[in-house]
Amino acid sequence: MPTVPDHPSDANADAILDVLIVGAGLSGIGAACRLQQRCPNHRFAILEGRERLGGTWDLFRYPGVRSDSDMYTLGFPFRPWGGEKSIADGPDILRYLQDTAAEHGIGRHIRYRHAARSADWSSADKLWTVTLQRGDEAELIRLRCRFLFLCGGYYSYARGYTPDFPGMADFAGTIVHPQDWPQALDYAGKRVVIIGSGATAVTLAPAMAETAAHVTLLQRSPTYMVARPARDPVAARLRGRLPERLAHGLLRWKNLLLGMLVFRMARRRPERIKALLLGELRQALGPQADIARDFTPRYKPWEQRLCLVPDGDLFKAVRAQKVAMVTDHVACFTPTGIRLKSGAELGADIIVTATGLQLQAANGLVVSLDGVAVRPGNLVTYKGAMYRDLPNLAAAFGYTNASWTLKADLTANWVCRLLRHMESSGAKVVTPRSDEADMALKPWVDFSSGYFQRSLDVLPKQGQRQPWILSQNYLTDLMALKFGRIADGHLRFEP
Repeated sequence: MPTVPDHPSDANADAILDVLIVGAGLSGIGAACRLQQRCPNHRFAILEGRERLGGTWDLFRYPGVRSDSDMYTLGFPFRPWGGEKSIADGPDILRYLQDTAAEHGIGRHIRYRHAARSADWSSADKLWTVTLQRGDEAELIRLRCRFLFLCGGYYSYARGYTPDFPGMADFAGTIVHPQDWPQALDYAGKRVVIIGSGATAVTLAPAMAETAAHVTLLQRSPTYMVARPARDPVAARLRGRLPERLAHGLLRWKNLLLGMLVFRMARRRPERIKALLLGELRQALGPQADIARDFTPRYKPWEQRLCLVPDGDLFKAVRAQKVAMVTDHVACFTPTGIRLKSGAELGADIIVTATGLQLQAANGLVVSLDGVAVRPGNLVTYKGAMYRDLPNLAAAFGYTNASWTLKADLTANWVCRLLRHMESSGAKVVTPRSDEADMALKPWVDFSSGYFQRSLDVLPKQGQRQPWILSQNYLTDLMALKFGRIADGHLRFEP
């Protein structure tokens, strides 16, 4: 990428921006492109705490890092994915983001090494004042904006989640979390134990097994896994016969609808889907695998996210005895590895704690209204795009059962509709309001995954009915966000 100055020429702390975007990853780059297309007269900037764009796809650099969603739905609808793989590697996704930003001239709007820390709304001024740390010296500066758009995702980039395992200090080898992967780590010929059962662990195991002496994937309980081709065979046929944008659109809808169908069937007929998934596993792993112990979860399909296994690479590594699956609990670390609660010991030179993420609300900002701090756990989502009683603030949050970008792009387009409505009507302030003071609330996300369960107290909530529900259905959101009325009676506008 070209070098970008730390302090762009338009970084005037006294200027009032129309829109301030936080985060230059998938959501932030997409939001900026939509703003340029649909609100060309709005002055905006993007705050990025790191020195490069890309968000997750620049942060995560562990072996084999890849998407667990197809690129026809994870990519932007306005810029067709042209790569060969439908399930793309991390560096290819990062390059796609860099190229998108360059093609749309987004780089000039990004203020790198500008880490947003807090945001305070002034009712008198009808403005947000965002306090941020700039550069290596963490110089505190403030920016003011009329509308704040949080696009920084839902987990902390500062650190991942690692349980406090007994005896960690005694281990004589190397302990590493995937979020802080040291690029100089040499695991060739080493014994590796990966603790975890989610997408990261399932990605790491076959990638490290290519050169490691042996890899053990240690899980407390199994996760549902499904093998799919990294290259979509339908894509090759369509792209050879149709114009690029038409082929991309058809592939996007094909994958979107197929994913919705599988999710709906999993919720309605979980035992049927469970039998299908386990049947595929038996065929892929052969008779030597203990499917009941190592591959049959205790929960129903899609109560947690399915783990995608491109081209069945993990299953091939297990069959080749390069990866061993162990289902047990950690009793403690020892100088030479891990002792399990069953009494067995796993020898290791390197232990990878693929144990999850640290979740945060509002991109980790301390949000306040006229100086009074707002507890993130008290927030209630509005259409999955704004929060009750928070004026002029939107947030992008993708799907847990489908590609992140599907919802993020719907949200960005809806924000543009909202801004244009405010401009045409003369409104300066918009706030979601509910007349139900005692509205019954439930958790923000209906997922049993550990990283969500650990963070229930700090995450926003959702109501029992629209528009206070965080929908996980693209078609429902398409109708609400693309075709639904902006002035729906729940948004209060002030001139």
